[in-house]
Amino acid sequence: MTPEHPWKGRRLHFVGIGGAGMSGLALVGHALGADVSGSDRAGDSPYVARLRAVGIEPAVGHAAANVPNDAEVVVSSAIPPDNPERVAARERGLRELHRARLLGELTRLRPTIAVTGTHGKTTTSSMLVHALIGCGLDPAYLVGGEVGSTGTNAAWGAGEWLVVEADESDRSLLELTPTVAVLTNAELDHHTTYASRRDVDATFATFLGLATRAAAIWERPELLALAPPELTVVPFDADPELVPGGSRFALDGVEVELAVPGAHNARNAAAALVAARMAGAPLAQAAAALATFEGAGRRFETLGRTAAGALVVDDYAHHPTEVAATLAAARTLEPRRLVAVFQPHLYSRTQREAREFGAALAAADHVVVLDVYPARERAADYPGVSGLLVAEAAADATAGRRVAWLPTADQAEPYLRRHLRDGDLCLTLGAGNIDALGRSLVAG
Repeated sequence: MTPEHPWKGRRLHFVGIGGAGMSGLALVGHALGADVSGSDRAGDSPYVARLRAVGIEPAVGHAAANVPNDAEVVVSSAIPPDNPERVAARERGLRELHRARLLGELTRLRPTIAVTGTHGKTTTSSMLVHALIGCGLDPAYLVGGEVGSTGTNAAWGAGEWLVVEADESDRSLLELTPTVAVLTNAELDHHTTYASRRDVDATFATFLGLATRAAAIWERPELLALAPPELTVVPFDADPELVPGGSRFALDGVEVELAVPGAHNARNAAAALVAARMAGAPLAQAAAALATFEGAGRRFETLGRTAAGALVVDDYAHHPTEVAATLAAARTLEPRRLVAVFQPHLYSRTQREAREFGAALAAADHVVVLDVYPARERAADYPGVSGLLVAEAAADATAGRRVAWLPTADQAEPYLRRHLRDGDLCLTLGAGNIDALGRSLVAG
């Protein structure tokens, strides 16, 4: 162990190393001197390519033989207890730790800005990283999507600060020790974790209580009330003027111009700028840096154009509020038609939010709904729940505009090729693998 490589001599094995969060931890662990290995179901992805670039070769598929005998085994909430690598680790008496615990260790190595909230975590974190780099502060960071200006979701920069995305979906944010906490908003989203909005608020309140210096919180009474009275709180908000493809607003007398659309992104930018100032960045310089921010991976990410000339944009929106915000942002581009292609994520969310998803999708001119991306859930546990519930709700809410129920990407792709035209904007929406459909539309 050395100051430059505090994890030297440590062996870490990541089960599911190809995911955004796990791959980021693996990259940082490698940078800190650990011997890193891992496995993933997918043999190829941009995240896996970045691992290979630094000499980490993931095993394809999960098997007991993948686990080194002297490793600490890192898992996420998506890895079930009966995974063969977890079983092998238990049988050999190896230490198993959740990825949040490992992230928590990192937050105790450097002063940390931890960004949480139901929506906007990845974009706000990416904006913050981009602004700090633009101010010459070279932060370390672990973000849930690729930062467009750096081409990666994680790095161990030479600067003073660490920026992390704090995940509330499984309460793992409570493992962190933030110096500065950022709270973008709060809604009930993860229905298998939280019983109510009050439960969500209680978790965010506990998280804010972990902050050792200050917090930046969206200026809403119900959110500001979650902070402990002894914590220094800086509220943020934005009242933007929306322009095609972007916005402009003023923050404490500094003019801010963005090249990413939507009022929600203006609020994300305000959060990032307040946090950057807390880290020592001059506000005017940070705002100037954000003028060149082009987005984060899978957050209003332009994929290209179809052969017919339709623009295809992908977004990770998987909650009704996010879908509505993304469609509103897309309208600022003034397309001939707005075509929304939505893949619901999780049966539990679809069951509870189908009507709200339908109402949000009604802002599009043409709606296509795919079946549910199950992630960690099983269809058998949710009888009668499918994407058809969302399609029916959208049909009820769209006042006669076209809604298509096409359960698979193989069904949706030829349909979209027939219907998309020059001047259309096609949005692929969801937290599953819907982006692959968008990429296929522009590939041929």
